Amino acid sequence: MDWKNTYAAIYRAKKDYLKPVKHFDDIGFDDLIGIERQKSALIQNTKRFVDGLPANNVLLWGARGTGKSSLIKALLNAYKDEGLRVIEIDREDLDELIEIADMIRHEPYKFIIFCDDLSFEEGEKGYKGLKRILEGSIEKSPENIKIYATSNRRHIITEYNRDNEGTKVGRNGEIHYSDSVEEKISLSDRFGLWLSFYHGTQQEYLNMVDSYFKEYKGDMEHLHHEALQFAQQRASKSGRTAKQFFNYFSNKE
Repeated sequence: MDWKNTYAAIYRAKKDYLKPVKHFDDIGFDDLIGIERQKSALIQNTKRFVDGLPANNVLLWGARGTGKSSLIKALLNAYKDEGLRVIEIDREDLDELIEIADMIRHEPYKFIIFCDDLSFEEGEKGYKGLKRILEGSIEKSPENIKIYATSNRRHIITEYNRDNEGTKVGRNGEIHYSDSVEEKISLSDRFGLWLSFYHGTQQEYLNMVDSYFKEYKGDMEHLHHEALQFAQQRASKSGRTAKQFFNYFSNKE
C-alpha cells in the first residue's frame, strides 16, 4: 500500500486486502454543530496522537445520527496532510486486527483503525481480537495505531439479567461484579476516552437546519415549521435528520 498517496482504506475480509479509498466526504469540523464538547476532546486527543504524544483509544457512544461517524471523517480531512491515515474495519472482521497491525506497525504514519457501530451479541468472539490490540499481549501494542469506535451503547457487549446473578455487595457497600459482567465492562474500559452523544434540543436542531440553508431566501418561519414536522415524523432531532430534511426540502422546492 502506498500510504504516501493513500489517506484511507477499507479492509475487505473476503479478499483479505486493504481497498484504498479514492473519494472522500469533504465534511469539516465547522459543519458539525451542537457537539462542541465532543469535538474539542476528540481533536485534542487526535492532535496529541499525530504529534507523537500519549493519546487514548476512543469510544464515541450514544444516540444515532448525532455526528459520531462524521467526526472521524472530519478528523481525516483535517490531519491527513500531517500524516494521519484511517483504516475502516467491520466488527465481524476484528479478529484480523493483529494481522492489519503487523502490516502497518513500521509505517511512518499515524493510523486510526475505525470501527463503526461497534457492538457484540452473545457468542460473538470478535471482541477478543479487539481486546488484544487495545491492551497488548506479550507484544507491545503499536505506538502508531489507535482504535476509534462508534456505538449506540456504552457497554458494547450485550448484557443480560443473568449476568448479574453473581454480583455481590460487600459490607462497605462495594459492588463485586460477577466474572461475566467484569469481562463485558472491561472491554469498554480499554478505551481511555469515552465521548457521549445525545439528541439535541429543538433550538440546536434548528441551528443545524439553518447551517444547511445558508443560501435560502424564503420564509424561515415556514422552513422551521417544515423542519420540525420532518423531525417529529422520525422521532429524532439529530444532525442526520437535519441533513435529510435539507435533501427532502431542496427536492420539494
